[in-house]
Amino acid sequence: MPLSEHEQRLLEQMERALSADDPKFANAMRGSRHGAGGARRRLVVGIAAVVVGLVLLVIGVSASQIWLGAGGFIVMLAGTIWAFSPARGTDAKPAGQPPAAAGPRPPSGPKPRRSGSFMERMEQRWDRRRNQW
Repeated sequence: MPLSEHEQRLLEQMERALSADDPKFANAMRGSRHGAGGARRRLVVGIAAVVVGLVLLVIGVSASQIWLGAGGFIVMLAGTIWAFSPARGTDAKPAGQPPAAAGPRPPSGPKPRRSGSFMERMEQRWDRRRNQW
């Protein structure tokens, strides 16, 4: 169902306000529409590679050519990885999600180390339990 003229004007006003308010976010939302074609193309190419690899695998097995079967398997594996991995330069976030807020991050320093090795701590626990009985 198409939008009325009034709704189209409101939508255009909202888009302009968003672009003026947060240009990075507006740019990310504009670019997300174009990414779907690339993902679909990667999926089609990956499926085609899987099919070609399967054909090579069957031919290799039926002709007792181990190297051809192994090559077919490798082509199938590469096609699967190609189809389901994100393209370079894109992040794995689904389209429509806003970028992460640039708020304060928790400190990521080293964790405090407990005294003694793992085995020493286990022996101490064992001794404490034995002394309780």
